[in-house]
Amino acid sequence: MVNDLVHKYCEGNEALEQVLLRHSTDVARRALQIAKAHPELGADETFLWEAAMLHDIGITRVDAPGIYCYGTEPYIRHGLLGAEILRSEGLPRHARVAERHTGTGLTAAEIERQNLPLPHQDFTPETVEEQIVCYADKFYSKTRLDIEKTPEQALHSLEKFGSEGLIVFKAWMEKFE
Repeated sequence: MVNDLVHKYCEGNEALEQVLLRHSTDVARRALQIAKAHPELGADETFLWEAAMLHDIGITRVDAPGIYCYGTEPYIRHGLLGAEILRSEGLPRHARVAERHTGTGLTAAEIERQNLPLPHQDFTPETVEEQIVCYADKFYSKTRLDIEKTPEQALHSLEKFGSEGLIVFKAWMEKFE
């Protein structure tokens, strides 16, 4: 199912499909490592793998030529666009992961304060699977596929988004590492 959806929405753009699959596979592997290391969290590992593999499907509709994306939407909307795609495919749980993985999640206040082109509502990870995918995603870039960030590097990359995200990420570091 996962590969079929990625292939469908990449619409013949093989370079984009490779970027998306490589990044998502790295995120999915780390997410499963976290789930296996912390069985007390009760994460649904099958769902976790699928959701991690599909969390960035919305990049197929954004304008980000550096990662072979030739859509029309701003990159910041990729989570919301991915959620729309996944809901249209009958995957509402997966959609929630997609729309809640930007940064450490976005609050309505952050969206309004930064004047982001998103609905003024909360997009923060709530379930353990949403949190794990969001956390795991911070260790991998789609522009530098060969590099895995350390927890400290991932934390540093979140600094530009403000202190709220740093607090969330530090709590996840304690919970998931």
